Amino acid sequence: MVVSIVAGFGMHALTDRYDRSVSKESLLDPAARRGRAAVTGPLNYLLIGSDQRPSQSAGEARSDTIIIVHIPAGLDRAYLISVPRDLLVEIPPGGAYAGGNDKVNAAFQFGGGGEGGAQLLSATLSRLTGAQFDGAAMIDFSGFERVIDLVGGVRMCVDTPIRSIHTGAHFEVGCQRMGGAQALDYARQRYDLPHGDYDRQRHQQQLLRAIMDRVAPTDLMSNPIKLDQVIRAIGSALTVDTNGAQLEDVVFALRGMHSSSMAGIQLPSHPETIDETSYDLMDPESDGLFQALRGDDLDNWSRANPRWVNQL
Repeated sequence: MVVSIVAGFGMHALTDRYDRSVSKESLLDPAARRGRAAVTGPLNYLLIGSDQRPSQSAGEARSDTIIIVHIPAGLDRAYLISVPRDLLVEIPPGGAYAGGNDKVNAAFQFGGGGEGGAQLLSATLSRLTGAQFDGAAMIDFSGFERVIDLVGGVRMCVDTPIRSIHTGAHFEVGCQRMGGAQALDYARQRYDLPHGDYDRQRHQQQLLRAIMDRVAPTDLMSNPIKLDQVIRAIGSALTVDTNGAQLEDVVFALRGMHSSSMAGIQLPSHPETIDETSYDLMDPESDGLFQALRGDDLDNWSRANPRWVNQL
């Protein structure tokens, strides 16, 4: 989103403004970190959204949203690979955790949340996929509410009527403009949906594209006060690890990226109950997806596996 704004306006001052407002931490485990700082494709980024409530400590939170962003060598498009929160995986040892099999979103909690949790989650995903990461970001969804409200809301298309289990709000079928709280409430729902958590993953991918559609409209260019507010709101909503790369270099490298060139991918998997606990188990097609991720061949994989590609 920052790339969309800064590259669109070409303002060095905006890059500096954002760089000073965002929190920076070491979010990637050394084994999961690609050993380079240059922004040359292909690139893999890890996005983590925590479910931490105000009453919780960081160590009690699990990763509610896990998305691997793959940017092919041309640096002009992106694939959003959503990892199911209940995916049964092998979590390596980390911190006080001895290692074992559990849901993937537990890795964030076992690592103590925050920086340590992100590192253990990145190590888990790197072991799972065989891929390494060029950067990572933790997302504070309450901060994203402000971003959405500052840009005048986002356009979301509801395909199934939903009643929120959090607020009781009703979401009727059809495309509509949603404010920050409403959009995030909608994107968090996973019950009473035809495909449960898989629909939630798709809605979150759609929300990310909808925000990108709104963060660089022409009216922001003519309103420097609002533009500055949006930049600072995005900065306050993220904690990032750029793997040593300068933000200005990232912006320049990804200047050809547009929201219309984003595609969503559902990790091939299915729900299954084991010992009265609900998990997601990987399907055989996931091996091909991971191979395509490592080999920068998601274009061909997506064409061969349209069942797992989400329309955004």
